Amino acid sequence: MNRDYIYLDHAAATPMDPLVIEAMLPYFSEKFFNPSSPYAPAIFTKREYQQAKSRLARCLGVMADELIMTAGATESINLAFNAAGGVSLISAIEHDAVINSAKARSEVRFIQPMKNGRIDPQLVKKMLTPDVSFISIALVNHELGYIQPIEEIAEIIKTERLRRQDAGESTPLVFHTDASQAAALIDVKIKRLGVDLLTLSAAKVYGPKQVGLLWVRPGVILSANILGGGQELGLRSGTENVAGVVGFATALELAQKRRSAEIKRLRKLREELVKDLRQAFPEIVTSSDMKKSLVSFLNISFPGLDAERLIFLLESRGVLVATGSACAANSGTRSHVLSSIGLSESEIGGSLRLTLGKLNNEDNIKLASQLIIEAVRLETERVSR
Repeated sequence: MNRDYIYLDHAAATPMDPLVIEAMLPYFSEKFFNPSSPYAPAIFTKREYQQAKSRLARCLGVMADELIMTAGATESINLAFNAAGGVSLISAIEHDAVINSAKARSEVRFIQPMKNGRIDPQLVKKMLTPDVSFISIALVNHELGYIQPIEEIAEIIKTERLRRQDAGESTPLVFHTDASQAAALIDVKIKRLGVDLLTLSAAKVYGPKQVGLLWVRPGVILSANILGGGQELGLRSGTENVAGVVGFATALELAQKRRSAEIKRLRKLREELVKDLRQAFPEIVTSSDMKKSLVSFLNISFPGLDAERLIFLLESRGVLVATGSACAANSGTRSHVLSSIGLSESEIGGSLRLTLGKLNNEDNIKLASQLIIEAVRLETERVSR
């Protein structure tokens, strides 16, 4: 495959780090054994699987037996929502996996964001009525990159939980966050966040696709979606994906080691990209809060233009970008996230999500900005004819 492209869609998928691939390879060949088998080589493989889970747990500041391994973030989210019932409270800018899981299992009430994408903890407090039993708010929004005040919201939920206990109310209150977009650039320490359930994806931290996890606080009751041999505490049956979990652990450890330097590097790249685009187009709308969003995210809009046409124009020039989440793009729907923060139809229609990462550097970001400027000017000329 031709690698002469500039990749600006790291929020959709990241390339596997060579060290991750190296760590996984033995489990496709000489260490291929089923971890549930009774003989010594399989038992050794099982031990290495458990060690990989322990490595993940250390990165997250929790115990290994609190982690349920899944086939990606979507499965993790679906499993988390098995704790829901009655009324679920979710932000209006959640990923489709959260929205559809909530709708399938409960009555849903949406928390509207502020114009910059922030979920106001005081609005959560106001909407936290006695019949609400489940709350889900992503740590980092998948389109805007906004970092939500999860710890502050968790304190509000804790206070409401205590009030219910004192009042003799029996409705439980479970708090879930999807941290999939966060882990590469945020030190995700679960106990500090104060949540009850947390979703993570290996595919967003330069690990393998179709590998994820759900952290479950002891005491939270879940039911299984996949039944069988009882693996993962009976909550996710099926032969353990040893290679995938080893790769996940390696990727998360590498993210921790590299995080500080990568934040500085990506912040500088994003600043250069924004500066070039704003100089060329002072009228662009920047939906990502430059102070409160992940440094890898830049959601911008060229009002009046068709972002889908821009994507095709840019791809023909070797620049790969997106309009929003890959899942939403696949369904052919416009962004409910941008609609929720108050963008007009014209602004939504002209929006691009640019997400930076390992494949970017000063040279290709400079070239990308030039090619984006060229494509936008061409499309502006076409529209104005």
